[in-house]
Amino acid sequence: MPKNPNVKRVMVIGSGPIVIGQAAEFDYAGTQACRSLKEEGVEVILVNSNPATIMTDKDIADKVYIEPLTVKVLEQIIEKEKPDSILPTLGGQAGLNLGMELEESGFLAEHGVTLLGTTAQTIRNAEGRQEFKDLMERIGEPCAASKVVENVQDGIDFTNQIGYPVVLRPAYTLGGSGGGIAHNQVELEEILENGLRLSRVGQVLVERCIAGWKEIEYEVMRDSAGNCITVCNMENIDPVGVHTGDSIVVAPSQTLSDKEYQMLRTSALNIINELKITGGCNVQFALHPTSFEYCVIEVNPRVSRSSALASKATGYPIAKVAAKIALGYTLDEIKNAITKKTYASFEPALDYCVVKIPRLPFDKFITAKRTLTTQMKATGEVMSICDNFEGALMKAIRSLEQHVDCLLSYDFSALNAEELKERLKVVDDQRIWVIAEAIRKGISYEEIHAITQIDIWFIDKLAILVEMEQALKTQELTPELLREAKRIEFPDNVIARLTGKTEEEIRQMRYSNGIKAVYKMVDTCAAEFAASTPYYYSVYGGECEATETTGRKKVLVLGSGPIRIGQGIEFDYCSVHATWAFSKAGYETIIINNNPETVSTDFDIADKLYFEPLTPEDVESIVNIEHPDGAVVQFGGQTAIKLTESLMKMGVPILGTKAEDVDAAEDRELFDEILEQTHIPRAAGGTVYTAEEAKAVANRLGYPVLVRPSYVLGGQGMQIAISDQEIEEFMEIINRIAQDHPILVDKYLQGKEIEVDAVCDGEDILIPGIMEHIERTGVHSGDSISVYPAHTIGKLVKDKIAEYTRRLAMALHVKGLINIQFIAIGEDVYVIEVNPRSSRTVPYISKVTGIPIVDLATEVIIGKKIRELGYKPGLQPEAEYYAIKMPVFSFEKIRGAEISLGPEMKSTGECLGIAKTFNEALYKAFMGAGVNLPKYKNLIMTVKDADKGEAIEIGRRFEKLGYTIYATRSTAAALNDAGVRARKVNKISQESPTVMDLILGHKIDLVIDTPTQGRDKTRDGFLIRRTSIETGVNVITAMDTARALVTSLENQESNEQLTLVDIAQL
Repeated sequence: MPKNPNVKRVMVIGSGPIVIGQAAEFDYAGTQACRSLKEEGVEVILVNSNPATIMTDKDIADKVYIEPLTVKVLEQIIEKEKPDSILPTLGGQAGLNLGMELEESGFLAEHGVTLLGTTAQTIRNAEGRQEFKDLMERIGEPCAASKVVENVQDGIDFTNQIGYPVVLRPAYTLGGSGGGIAHNQVELEEILENGLRLSRVGQVLVERCIAGWKEIEYEVMRDSAGNCITVCNMENIDPVGVHTGDSIVVAPSQTLSDKEYQMLRTSALNIINELKITGGCNVQFALHPTSFEYCVIEVNPRVSRSSALASKATGYPIAKVAAKIALGYTLDEIKNAITKKTYASFEPALDYCVVKIPRLPFDKFITAKRTLTTQMKATGEVMSICDNFEGALMKAIRSLEQHVDCLLSYDFSALNAEELKERLKVVDDQRIWVIAEAIRKGISYEEIHAITQIDIWFIDKLAILVEMEQALKTQELTPELLREAKRIEFPDNVIARLTGKTEEEIRQMRYSNGIKAVYKMVDTCAAEFAASTPYYYSVYGGECEATETTGRKKVLVLGSGPIRIGQGIEFDYCSVHATWAFSKAGYETIIINNNPETVSTDFDIADKLYFEPLTPEDVESIVNIEHPDGAVVQFGGQTAIKLTESLMKMGVPILGTKAEDVDAAEDRELFDEILEQTHIPRAAGGTVYTAEEAKAVANRLGYPVLVRPSYVLGGQGMQIAISDQEIEEFMEIINRIAQDHPILVDKYLQGKEIEVDAVCDGEDILIPGIMEHIERTGVHSGDSISVYPAHTIGKLVKDKIAEYTRRLAMALHVKGLINIQFIAIGEDVYVIEVNPRSSRTVPYISKVTGIPIVDLATEVIIGKKIRELGYKPGLQPEAEYYAIKMPVFSFEKIRGAEISLGPEMKSTGECLGIAKTFNEALYKAFMGAGVNLPKYKNLIMTVKDADKGEAIEIGRRFEKLGYTIYATRSTAAALNDAGVRARKVNKISQESPTVMDLILGHKIDLVIDTPTQGRDKTRDGFLIRRTSIETGVNVITAMDTARALVTSLENQESNEQLTLVDIAQL
């Protein structure tokens, strides 16, 4: 069937802000699909509240609405734009749920809008837990014994029939939100209460626990004519019981017999045929390790996290094909975009092994529980490709950027055999390192398997890596041994450490023996057909399929690696834009990156893509073949900046701002000299290495002080200290990881924080706009609400900021982007920090001002001038609407994490509110972040003494809105004395009713809790904050945020009809 002629205007729903469980894989899929629809001449109207992603860029869709993803907003956009169809299967769970709600309410039918791709009935059958079970029984596919319950008592009764342990899965949620495994009635009641609250339809599936079985996934495609293919099958190293997003995954599966593989493949195709899915689909199975018994865990009738991985692992563009199928094409009519000869009906064949490892955020949340269960915790992932499993695992480990480079990186050697067996029972992110130690201690494979249920094949592979460590430690390093170590991808630095030689000696020995990395191509068809858009992976041995291309100037763009808190998809946005701009200017572009979830690793962004770890050695192997004319590091976040020195040693010129100027901004003494020359004030401070030095500086400046390592992104390790004791505590945490650079101690100034991104060409500077943070200094800029244009500072301060930005950019010889943070106190302006690179706010300010600063920066790097590009230098005129960026957190996913905001970044994503008035923009920003109030009109306040005055004003405004205020003793007294009625409620340690009882009673809208500065020793506040988050209550830990929220609520009535802004027109 050719294209459906009735589809002319399609509305695509995006997945909204990045949270744990719904990350950039949907932006990658959505971007690819939008481009695929535009290729077919269809007009694309995109709605997505996330300003950081390339998906909401005016190059991707014809109309772009960065608006809150709620039914009300979508209805208004449909009425305005009148699309003929809507595509909900690319926006993750958020998009799917919204599409379903619009369909069920009859709104789509009334407006003549059809759902494209998978039908509503199919989605109900796959997502509704009971419908899915009935369907599986009808076609004879096995499921685990289960029952859908809508209250806690039914759950207890059913579990008593089938016995503990049981798995609980709420319906219509993502990343296992609210789910878990219960081993007894106490756990069961707790998880059920939470799960029923989180489910869109108030249902939780209770099922027999099959933990310990193998978890296998199939990624399948089906078109409207009923043609089906399997794109890829994947196996989790961790058995069932760990969410697949938190598991180490290998593709293709390694431990299945042919009979098992075919049995599950047949079952997967059987299921999607019965469900009548059109497009991409993901089927998860549990397989008994020894018998042929299996059962279907779940089916996702949409593009999922696994489809991003499957796309990158096989080179089969799932989202692109799914979009074409949605338009009515069949698989045998769609050309494979990589070979350009075969069709999409051709199943990919792999002649290599792919390993994915999750990037978990425990380095950010030191207090959090590290255990992994059915509730996802990873913020991102890395993928690596090799011709053997051991090599792929070693490459993936060093891609994580978590100070690990081999199986010795976490040291468990102090544990004896008995202690190790106990430690193996703990399922956490360090488990493969514990298994490696168990192998060193001589514990048998059978015993390790009995405890962990990890297949013996994988344990044997880890043993091969352990044996190589021993060989390198004890034997003479012969060329043969070195060749074998490199075949399984031991990096030079690890070989050097184990053999007691230097890294340089190892490198020389490699070169003189001809042991070099060669590159193989990912071509979707095991080399049966020639591929025209190559991407490469390295192996040792065999012939090289990557050839040096000449003719055009060649540039190396370094990607930003896995997504983590503090370095998200904003940097991927910058990398992609820079690559496009270089291509347009006639350069050949090469991207190196290892993140399967992002647009930069899509097959058609750069001329060549190398899927490799971002370490000096791995990059050098590529440089030796490609010999680029230059590299850009200012777009790949801290990951790329860290490689600057190594690239210069390899003789690759750094394009844009010079390395020594980047150092000048980071090095305290050099930077102080520049500030003196330019006459710009900053907070007093000093550089230290030890706790003693730190205390001396702090006492000289007077507390409070800000303590932080230099050269970090996202405020990693930053703290505000108020006493000598805290300095000791913070310095100990920072120095757990060896520091090459000094630690900075500054006087902490409190004022308005203001941020600027600018482009400089060496003569002139262009500032698209000034952003002002709602939270005063002390909250990391990535975690504060940011407003453009800055609305509370006068012309004098704005002029000062523009002038200081110009002076700094000139003094640092910036070519390209620069990001500066200032503090305004009255009319005085101080500099906090300067980063001569792209920053987190670049995509946001580009979109709301309509000035493509990454493209301009790229042009400037190539040698053009701002005036030539048609812009008048200096601060650009302000837009006539407000744009407010609101941070979004994923605290409920990580048990035990401290949620109060401070100078270290904790948000995973952001959304945008854009409108003519400040109040409406603020209302939209809160709505986009999912703050949906009022519900019960009850709030709890407990604030530190310094905030009591502001608490009175805010309390009075909430009272006017009809809120009942509960407060702990001293806060209640302060409020009542000022004439604001507050009910006193007891602290946790006192008798009932306490704050905890109120929160657990599920009738509270909001908790305003400002922690006393420093680590809360009593943990009372910590418990209040954690409990609120885990029961779904909004928590605010800064007075400025509370003031913004009450302002937004006061203006709710006037915001029934929203103003909708299409940013593609700006």
